[in-house]
Amino acid sequence: MAQTHGRHTPAFLLLLLRDGPSYGALLLSRLQSELPFCLSDSAIVYRSLKKMEDDGLVETEWIPQETGQPRKWYTLNETGRAALADCADDIRRRLRNLQFFMDQYETGRTNR
Repeated sequence: MAQTHGRHTPAFLLLLLRDGPSYGALLLSRLQSELPFCLSDSAIVYRSLKKMEDDGLVETEWIPQETGQPRKWYTLNETGRAALADCADDIRRRLRNLQFFMDQYETGRTNR
């Protein structure tokens, strides 16, 4: 029953993009280094970024590099900021449910 994918990856990406523009590999690196328990991999990150772009939550720009391929940079827009606020509300509600679960688990009973 263990979850093997990052269900909330888009929410975390929106949160990181609130700090400023970034590109996929840097976002993945931040997820892996900053989250206490990262369930995201590169495929999930890039699929999420593509969907966020398609949904109009981010603006994109290809920026040439001094060496190597150009990088696609993502910038959070106002629609993305609104989506981030919605994600925060959803996570706040889920957190209350998870706290209920932990409280009941640790006491060894459920309320009836």
